[in-house]
Amino acid sequence: MNIAILALDGAFDTGLAAFQDTLTTAAELAPTSESKSFKATVLSVRHGAMTAHGLAIPAVPAVASFAPDLVLVPAVGAKTEEALSTTLRHPDCASAGVLLRAWHKRGSTIAAACTGTFLLAEAGLLDGRAATTSWWLSPFFRSRYPRVDLDHHRTIVRADNIVTAGAVLAHFDLALWFIRQRSPELAATTARYLMLDSRSPQATYAIPDHLRHTDELVQAFEVWVRTNLDRVFSLRDAAQFTGASTRTLSRRVQAVLGRSPLAYHQDLRVEHATYLLRTTRLSVDEIASRTGYANGTTLRVLLRRKTGRTASELRRLSEFAD
Repeated sequence: MNIAILALDGAFDTGLAAFQDTLTTAAELAPTSESKSFKATVLSVRHGAMTAHGLAIPAVPAVASFAPDLVLVPAVGAKTEEALSTTLRHPDCASAGVLLRAWHKRGSTIAAACTGTFLLAEAGLLDGRAATTSWWLSPFFRSRYPRVDLDHHRTIVRADNIVTAGAVLAHFDLALWFIRQRSPELAATTARYLMLDSRSPQATYAIPDHLRHTDELVQAFEVWVRTNLDRVFSLRDAAQFTGASTRTLSRRVQAVLGRSPLAYHQDLRVEHATYLLRTTRLSVDEIASRTGYANGTTLRVLLRRKTGRTASELRRLSEFAD
């Protein structure tokens, strides 16, 4: 099987290394007859490339006529909207888009993680498809690519032969995803060798403060939500506090955060409950009361659904664990 890693100039060092180290480890642990299935060739759009930290990347010039079975696109080093916008205007990104479209047309599976997902979106490969990206850039992604069905809560999203993964450490998840398609046992063994524990969905890390973007109305709405976590949600009261109509508030929150005001209110409740679990000795029932839930059972169910962990697991991660 032909696996290629398309590394652009300025590739994020950790992302590139995560792909390479995970696949190399799998190749070394696999039976001899299967080891070649996990060896990857690094390609570049020109003769050689450098990582974001200035390390030379030994790479083979990519050609559209050669279609790998799998193409992995690591993140680029840009981490802010401004820096990423500048990167996406670089001619290398346009060249990468031409290659990715050609390979996709020839039947290659195209996969990207973190900011690498922006390269797929720029190439038009995500239009009309479900996808995920780095949680802190999701408002920017959503505004730039409105035709993409974005779900930043998920770590990995597969839509036909396009696969996207979330933030930086999702490079490991994406490489393990591929290995798991070939051998679930080998994927588990590789994860143990690399000490890659099962992680929660991105929702665990997607602190809403970072997702409110720069919209003043959404920021005001968040202030109201945080001071009313223990109350039954009221869109009318929230709108009155922000000085907007209920319709305008709903539309703006949906546009910036990709979810309804009620869903955002629930997310902040879960975030605060998780914080209390990790930083206090309060019982689950006491925390439920402080975050507006009728009882601890309801809170336990929501914690599991939103974070991928039980209340007990979240507490074991805290300094107050027994």
